[in-house]
Amino acid sequence: MLKRHFFLVGAICVLLLMVVAGGFKLLTGRSGDPASAQGAPAGKGAGPGGHGGGVQVKPVLVATRTFRDAIEAIGVAKGRQSVTITAPTAELVTHVRFSDGQFVPKGAVLVELQASEQSADVAAQQANLVEAQNAWQRTKTLADKGFASKAALDQAQATLNAARAQVAAARARQGDRTIRAPFAGVVGLSDIAPGALINPGQPIVTLDDVSMVRVDFDLPDRYLPQVSEGQAITARPDAYPGEVFQGRIARLDTRINPQTRAVTARAEFPNPGGRIKPGMLLRVGVTLAERQGAALPEAAVSVQGPETFVFVIKSEGGHTIAERRPVKIGARESEFVEIAEGVRVGERVVADGLNRIQPNQTVQVAGAPASPPGKGGGRPRPAA
Repeated sequence: MLKRHFFLVGAICVLLLMVVAGGFKLLTGRSGDPASAQGAPAGKGAGPGGHGGGVQVKPVLVATRTFRDAIEAIGVAKGRQSVTITAPTAELVTHVRFSDGQFVPKGAVLVELQASEQSADVAAQQANLVEAQNAWQRTKTLADKGFASKAALDQAQATLNAARAQVAAARARQGDRTIRAPFAGVVGLSDIAPGALINPGQPIVTLDDVSMVRVDFDLPDRYLPQVSEGQAITARPDAYPGEVFQGRIARLDTRINPQTRAVTARAEFPNPGGRIKPGMLLRVGVTLAERQGAALPEAAVSVQGPETFVFVIKSEGGHTIAERRPVKIGARESEFVEIAEGVRVGERVVADGLNRIQPNQTVQVAGAPASPPGKGGGRPRPAA
């Protein structure tokens, strides 16, 4: 029992000695540190960035830039003319005259259907026409000599006219078995092959004129006074990031949608190379007005909650400091921000790395000397 108490007392003594030694070391360390004895330099020289010149920053000038007030909308691309070719009647396919993705001129034969019965009907009606023409010619000759009445001649003329109409109808039925392109364009993919039986209204192939692209989009009716036919638009397809297609508003709808209070606008723009495909999503921009304004890169503007500010580089008391200044921003365009209030054109602003800077902190501008030159100015002369 006595031995156990001895070890406990010894442990407590050792712990007390360690506490006393640690306190003594801490006290002597602080008293030996000149910086601690004299205190840290107060004021604008303190803060991150090392001694003397402060943190190094990259400047950017507040410059004038053109900003555009624009409306943005989403639309779907359409061909200048687009149609789905269908069959007018139920019949077997005998010939397919196109290839998938082929450009075809207007009137080109796309598909031929079986037309043997129709061809025979045309031949029969042409024979009836020849007979009617001969009968009319005989009756007219007799009528000219006074051996046939006027009524007989009129009857022969009516029979001739009916025979001609029957030939035209037979040829029309025969023509229905030949499906042609209603306009020049590019055909899509098709599974129709010779021998297939198609029914009336069954899709055969799509045909699109993609030399010019149309896109319909909605505009709120409050913008109608600022929008007109012929006005320029821009179209940005998601499939081609960074590319912009220029076009114009071709038509404005004559009615406003009562549910959405919007009017449909139809824009057109050239499509060189047929890169824009019908059905492609497009982001349409309509420029309403242009103006000149002070601008800064987005990286130079910081937003913290409801506050928006920049750090303006200025000289004060022989030091270069970063003054935190609240600003009011306007439009954003191409990674630039319009500064409506807070800075003037020509002022220098910290370009980036704003999270490393404190308000009114001493900074060193990249590319500038750390300390001002002497009275002589310029570069020092080499020693003689």
